[in-house]
Amino acid sequence: MALYKFSYAIIKMKTFCFWKYYICQFIAAKYQGLFRKLTDNSIVEGIRCQDEKVLGYIYDHYFQTIKNHVLQNSGSIEDVSDVFQDTIIALYQQISENNFNLTSDLKGYFFGIARNIWNTQLRRKKRILELNVDIPEEEDSNDLSDPALERILSRSFKKLKPDSQTVLTLFYDGLSYEEIAFKMNFKNEAYARRKKYLSKEALLDIIKEDPEYQEYQRFLK
Repeated sequence: MALYKFSYAIIKMKTFCFWKYYICQFIAAKYQGLFRKLTDNSIVEGIRCQDEKVLGYIYDHYFQTIKNHVLQNSGSIEDVSDVFQDTIIALYQQISENNFNLTSDLKGYFFGIARNIWNTQLRRKKRILELNVDIPEEEDSNDLSDPALERILSRSFKKLKPDSQTVLTLFYDGLSYEEIAFKMNFKNEAYARRKKYLSKEALLDIIKEDPEYQEYQRFLK
C-alpha cells in the first residue's frame, strides 16, 4: 500500500511538472514576438499588411515620443491621439506607394511626420484664433471650442461662395498669402490678402444673421 502511494505521488509530481513546463512554454511562445525588437523593414511590411501586432508595437515604442512633443508644444491629450492616428495613416499611405524608400531611422521618420502634422494643426489653430477675436458681441461668446459656436460656424461656412470657402480653408491650413495666390491663380499676394479679408467679413455677416447665434447672444446677456 505504501509503495502504491509513493508511486502515485511520483506520477502526480511528474504530471504537475509536465503541465508547469507546458504552460511556461506556451507563455514564452505567446509573448516571444511581443518583447523582441522589430527591424524597420519588418515594421514597414507590417504596416503595409495592416498587421495588428506591428501596429501595437508602434504604439508601445513610438507613442510616448509623440505624446511628449505634443504636450510640450501647447497640445492636449486629445491632440496626442489625433496626431498619432493621423501619423499612422500618413505613413501607411506613403508605404502603400510602390516607390517608398526608407533612408533613415523609422522612428525618427515617424516623429518627423507627426511633428509636421502637429505644426500644421498649430498654425490652423492660430489662424482660427484670428477669426475668434473678430466675432462680435459678448466677450464670453468668443470661444470657438463651444459646441454651439462650432455648429454655427460650420453651418455659416457652408453658405459662403465656393471660392471664399477655399481661400479661408487654405488660410486656416497655414498657407501664406503667396501660396494662396498661387493655388487660386490670383494675380498677386495683395489680392489674396484682400480676398481672404472679404471672405472672412462675409462669413462674420452670415454668422451674425444666424438665428441660433442671435439666440446664443441673448442667452449670454
